[in-house]
Amino acid sequence: MTKEFKFFVFLLESYAQYKDTTADKVLAILDEKILTDFVYSMYFMYHQEALENAFMDIDHLIETGKPLVATEDGVQ
Repeated sequence: MTKEFKFFVFLLESYAQYKDTTADKVLAILDEKILTDFVYSMYFMYHQEALENAFMDIDHLIETGKPLVATEDGVQ
């Protein structure tokens, strides 16, 4: 199991607790909105910040389909 995958699972479980839901439901929402791979790819940024920052970004992604901050490939 890679460090990225371990963090992704931790992030899903932590975000689910923050939203008072389950990691399965969070993953289903990310899958439905085709955001799972993007959130997974944000390991480098998310694991360096406070989790609350990642939560705000995920909230924004789910709501708008766009991250709060620009990524390395310029997506915003």
